[in-house]
Amino acid sequence: MVMTLRHSQPGVGRMPLRSKEPPRGASRLVEKEPLTTRLPKPSFTLFKRLAWPLLLLGLGYGTYELSQRLLPYADRPITKVNVEGDLSYINREAVQQRIAPYSAGTFFSIDLTGMRQALEQMPWIAHAEVRRVWPDEVAIRLEEQLPVARWGDEALLNNQGEAFAPKDLAHYDNLPRLHGPQRAQQQVMQQYQLFSQMLRPLGFTVARLEMRDRGSWYLTTAQGVELIFGRDDLVSKMRRFVKMYDEVLKDQIANIVRIDLRYPNGLAVAWREPIAPTTVAAASAE
Repeated sequence: MVMTLRHSQPGVGRMPLRSKEPPRGASRLVEKEPLTTRLPKPSFTLFKRLAWPLLLLGLGYGTYELSQRLLPYADRPITKVNVEGDLSYINREAVQQRIAPYSAGTFFSIDLTGMRQALEQMPWIAHAEVRRVWPDEVAIRLEEQLPVARWGDEALLNNQGEAFAPKDLAHYDNLPRLHGPQRAQQQVMQQYQLFSQMLRPLGFTVARLEMRDRGSWYLTTAQGVELIFGRDDLVSKMRRFVKMYDEVLKDQIANIVRIDLRYPNGLAVAWREPIAPTTVAAASAE
């Protein structure tokens, strides 16, 4: 008798297992969201836009009120005016008299601009610097004019070629005299400085320099020699004179009254006592 053994397959003949699902039609449980996430977040943009101007306005108003209350205690009368600077041509009493109408103010109300302008109107003051010094002082620093030459008969020139007119010029006759058109003050001063530099190695100093209306230049040394340059090539003509002085004129300069440099390649000499030819050739001088 043959017996056949059969292995039953797993799950064969059994009911399949079903996943546990909620029955149809039943309500599902839903987790509730927090209240903070469901409500709209408040916006402070408009508040910030309004708050900052108000805050600044209040701060400014408070500062203003505080300053008004403290001003009577801080705004003291001026009790000291300190004048600094090397004053050789003007005394400090004259300065004090000039600023007296302004010194009666208080620390904040004093007119510094008016004080500076009043000082710079004084002939000998070239520049004035005025400032406050806490709590009740004004400091003034003065820069005096530096007279370098006379300008005509009524004014002096400083080293910048600027004219100023002190009341008394009698004490400045020893200064060189410069003359020229009113508009040419700086040009004449610059030419004076250049000529002085070129003549200094020869032992000459400039006593008078004149620029005439047509632009011609005339120079007189302190030794009494007049140089005539004409209008053009002033530097080259002065170099020609320096060269000829060293080569020919040095030993006879005491007897020379005038030297005319208007020639292209030479110069003419006018002697106090005619003892030599009046023209000196200088073709190789330039």
